[in-house]
Amino acid sequence: MSQGTPVDPTPQFIQKVLAESANAPGYPLTAGTPELREAIAQWARTRLGASGEFDVLPVIGSKELVAWLPTLLESKNVIYPEIAYPTYKVGAIIAGASHSAVAIDPATWPKADLAWLNSPSNPTGRVHSESELAKVLQWSRSTGSIVASDECYLEFGYSQQPISLLKVAAGDNKNLIAVHSLSKRSSIAGYRAAFIVGDAALISRIREIRKHAGMLVPLPVQKAMVAALADSEHVVEQAARYNARRDVLAPALAACGFEISDSGAGLYIWCTRNESDWDSVSWLADRGIIATPGSFYGELGSRHIRVALTATDAKIADAVERLK
Repeated sequence: MSQGTPVDPTPQFIQKVLAESANAPGYPLTAGTPELREAIAQWARTRLGASGEFDVLPVIGSKELVAWLPTLLESKNVIYPEIAYPTYKVGAIIAGASHSAVAIDPATWPKADLAWLNSPSNPTGRVHSESELAKVLQWSRSTGSIVASDECYLEFGYSQQPISLLKVAAGDNKNLIAVHSLSKRSSIAGYRAAFIVGDAALISRIREIRKHAGMLVPLPVQKAMVAALADSEHVVEQAARYNARRDVLAPALAACGFEISDSGAGLYIWCTRNESDWDSVSWLADRGIIATPGSFYGELGSRHIRVALTATDAKIADAVERLK
């Protein structure tokens, strides 16, 4: 349970479209097919609440986008959450940019070209409130800084329902990019299917660079993305699977002395026994259960562990029995 890798089968209707699109002798469009662009835009309006003028761009996986966005934007100063997905920092390093971890409140943030936001959070499952997102928007508008909102787990609410930064922006999308992925939503991590939505001028800059830098989303994958975005039923079913696993696993961890922190949405349980994260990892490993030490996500995580819900029902049940 240390890796956030989907294990549930890719829905058959998505597989079918991918297979039927295998004859793809030409180069795919950097900007995406008209059908995919419209599918993303429609999904952004209906699911994210995006409004006003915005553009969209398919990308090869959200991890790749996170790693290369500072380079594509020529960022010099990058900030990211204190407890966060490590690729935010690595992307800044690749770009040769200065970088620092920051607290939730933008009033404490230093000057930056690019600020990463992540709600629901990986690893903590924390969900930003509407008022917190509004403060980020105010910071961006007052400083002219770009905000990239990583919302890849937005459709996996549990005790809290996440909202997009674009909804709070209410049509004023200047300097805003929302990052989304179909990897977990549609169990197609192997397809490397993701996209960004937001400021049309920013996305135009990124698109022009990518025309030369490559990283084009293959046409069969683009067609599979259209099918995946057109259907919400399979997403509801997948979210229910993850939440059912949480309902089984969280009480078993609590019975062993783990206190659940945040974890209001997303695909992970963030928990602590008020000891070193490596002591908790070792205790679980003695029972044949592998979790991730919280320090992988920043110094503030050093007394927590991340337990992934991306394991089969059978393995979750096995883990619960071992914990008992």
